[in-house]
Amino acid sequence: MMIRQNDLSNTAAFDVKGIGELRQSAKANDPAALKTAATQFEAMFINMMMKSMRDATPQDGMMDNQQSKMFTTMMDQQTSQNLAKRGTGLADVLIRQLTQAAQLQPFPSDAPAAPVAVAAPVASASAAPARTQAPHVRAFQEKLEVHAQEASRTTGIPAKFMLGQAALESGWGKHEIKGRDGATSHNLFGIKAGANWTGKVAEAVTTEYVNGVAQTRVEKFRAYDSYADSFKDYAKLITGNKRYEKVLASAGDASSFAQGLQRAGYATDPNYAAKLTRIIKHSLVG
Repeated sequence: MMIRQNDLSNTAAFDVKGIGELRQSAKANDPAALKTAATQFEAMFINMMMKSMRDATPQDGMMDNQQSKMFTTMMDQQTSQNLAKRGTGLADVLIRQLTQAAQLQPFPSDAPAAPVAVAAPVASASAAPARTQAPHVRAFQEKLEVHAQEASRTTGIPAKFMLGQAALESGWGKHEIKGRDGATSHNLFGIKAGANWTGKVAEAVTTEYVNGVAQTRVEKFRAYDSYADSFKDYAKLITGNKRYEKVLASAGDASSFAQGLQRAGYATDPNYAAKLTRIIKHSLVG
């Protein structure tokens, strides 16, 4: 259910957090994950070049409407993915450089917080030392923590866990789903607008995995009036759907919570649980 990018007129079917994933994969010393992330970034780079060439071409013909542009964008994305799979050499260069960098020093933005004594009180987000969190992480948590705490009282899920999921789904708030007018949908959890949804919607290009293979799709997602409404709807979804019963039962542990969400089908990304666990344990405080 993860959104890759959200402006239909300027969207790539790749994870715009590719650089972060490359760094995480290098730090974790996971060759397979590093290769996947590097190839994904290579595809994104190719797509950017293709888009630049199209932007430089006059587009005032009868077929240059919004719908044709959308399908042209999707075709370019698929072409970029195919070229990246064959390899242009960029992915191999990235792998070598990031692997060497990871051996020399850790990436500070992903460094875990300093050890805390067992009897020490839990620090709040606002009291966290600046060195324990990257600025954008701290800002994201401080901005949304009050809504996460409210949802926690309803679901029993720690606020930190929900903040981690919101961060993963929205790219720390930098890649929220937006409507055609550019207004944010306030949808932090990538919840789709199914047949029973009667509220506002926003369309976005997303990447879904079918049998481990990434596929590009245009989907409709729920749109809210505020971030508070986004957390409330997420809480309603998790507590009201039977397939998430085991997720609620395992909400006392970050790894179990993340794995439960993946097993329940919340997201199709095969690395979803690992990504979410890493964010909860190493990026957020509380």
